[in-house]
Amino acid sequence: MTSATNEGSDDGGGGPREDALAERRAKLQRLRDAGIDPYPVGVRVTDALADVNAAWDRRLEAGEESEHRVAVGGRLVARRGHGKLTFLVLREADDELQAMTQLDVLGEQAMARVADLDVGDWVAVTGRVVRTRRGELSVKADEVTLIGKSLRPLPDKWHGLRDTETRFRRREIDLTVNADARRVFAIRAKVIRALRAELDDRGYVEVETPVLHTMAGGALARPFATHHNALDMPLYLRIAEELHLKRLVAGGMPRVYEIGRVFRNEGLSPRHNPEFTMLECYQAYADYRDIMALTQALVQCAALEAVGTTTLTYAGRCLELGGDWPQRTLLELVGEATGRVDLDYDLPPARLREICVEHDVHAEGSWGTGKLMLELYEKLVEHTLWDPTFVVDYPVEVSPLARRHRDDPRVTERFEPILAGRELGNAFSELTDPIDQRARFEAQARAGAAGDLEAMPVDEDYLRAMELGLPPLGGLGIGVDRLVMLLADVQTIRDVILFPTLRPEAE
Repeated sequence: MTSATNEGSDDGGGGPREDALAERRAKLQRLRDAGIDPYPVGVRVTDALADVNAAWDRRLEAGEESEHRVAVGGRLVARRGHGKLTFLVLREADDELQAMTQLDVLGEQAMARVADLDVGDWVAVTGRVVRTRRGELSVKADEVTLIGKSLRPLPDKWHGLRDTETRFRRREIDLTVNADARRVFAIRAKVIRALRAELDDRGYVEVETPVLHTMAGGALARPFATHHNALDMPLYLRIAEELHLKRLVAGGMPRVYEIGRVFRNEGLSPRHNPEFTMLECYQAYADYRDIMALTQALVQCAALEAVGTTTLTYAGRCLELGGDWPQRTLLELVGEATGRVDLDYDLPPARLREICVEHDVHAEGSWGTGKLMLELYEKLVEHTLWDPTFVVDYPVEVSPLARRHRDDPRVTERFEPILAGRELGNAFSELTDPIDQRARFEAQARAGAAGDLEAMPVDEDYLRAMELGLPPLGGLGIGVDRLVMLLADVQTIRDVILFPTLRPEAE
């Protein structure tokens, strides 16, 4: 099917020409002058294009007509022919269907209005399902109604929306002309549905916790600050869902989860957007080994639901998500990367800073051994781990909410799942000792007073909930956007967020 020439179309860079905009507005005015509403309400569309295609795909021979009537609607994306016979192609989501309009059926006045339609208009068509002599499934129209006039041309079919910035800034155009964008967001919907279904099946209860917090806790990150006028108090957009969810466990809800937006006042990168979607879940009587099994199951279920397999191709490389994922300690990985068989958490910070300098890794003078070890890992190791790997046993210094390891008090029972060189989430055996938690909060507060903008405050509400009593507890946070990136095989988080944060548009 040949697309109609879309004169003056938006090419994804400079936008449509003024004469094209003026022509469409003139058509709009002609319709109104003729008493025709270009934006009617209550239009009767009873049949989805997908359903018509599915029901009639293998029926009717070329040139055969049925007596089955349908009423369909969609955006006009292509047309051919003129005069006595015109073919219109309607699109609804990813489905397309042709409408055949004929002068001897519609009459001169209606055909003139068909000729005045523009690519991009929304159109409703009623008629019988037929197959043309060329074998194309079609609706033989006995009525064509304009139901939404387009005043701005779509990008040209053959050149598409070329400018990446425009794709993200004007997602409505991207979704209209870019089938791959529609594919990515269909995968996203399936991923979220699969995560919910798996957790629901395991007896978790989905909850909603506040987005506005009186203090920013639950993660090491800079918050967005705002102010509540009526109460004259500062508030912060949440940087994590964690602390409220654990308060619910303290209140007697043994398995809870939330999928929601969190906000971190950080820079933009292929993996970072200031607002993103996080899954957090907490399970009583579990430890981090139980949560590793849950993490693996969630990712594998999401892959099967979204793309039908656990064997992926990501960035041109094979990535196998199936099977059991290996565990490696952070210490042994850093030791291998630095060639230091004697690497240990008992090394003084000054010696670790020397190792950082040797490997061109930035190190602040105020950082302790745990923070320096984490910096070495993140700069030298993380990006090299392609196959799914659980990196375990993070230092206490950088894990203020995780339980100390039962066999080594210098580290915590914490892990991060790493896939394709990227952290997908964070999880641990939760700290349930309120005395230890208060001491760690206070250490964080001292770091904040010393200038650490990501340090946690002392959260008295959470400490009171802990003092009420918490059972042994395992917790998990998964970056949903990063999981979608992986399964959709895209390289930037902006491709999987419908409306990512962007710099202000240049004048």
